[in-house]
Amino acid sequence: PCPVEAVAEIIARRWVPQIIRDLESGCKRFGELQSSIGVSARILSLRLHELEQDGLVSRKVFAEIPPHTEYALTEKGQLLVPVIDVMRSVGQYFIAKA
Repeated sequence: PCPVEAVAEIIARRWVPQIIRDLESGCKRFGELQSSIGVSARILSLRLHELEQDGLVSRKVFAEIPPHTEYALTEKGQLLVPVIDVMRSVGQYFIAKA
């Protein structure tokens, strides 16, 4: 298996770079992520579940009234932050030169 391809398969999934970007600053609730990203609840739930299964995101459920869930990057998920940062810089350059 190619290491570059392994990372590309994760960050190429729709909405994943935005989720990582938002979680980079710390824990977020589902509604905060949905509002920031502008994705449907169904797709966001699916992506968060995938990222949790990949060990990139952790989920903490609070048994309060009303109940809520917070998501955070794991140590493994934090490894993607510099990749997203470089993608942002290169993207800004490409946009400026377009």
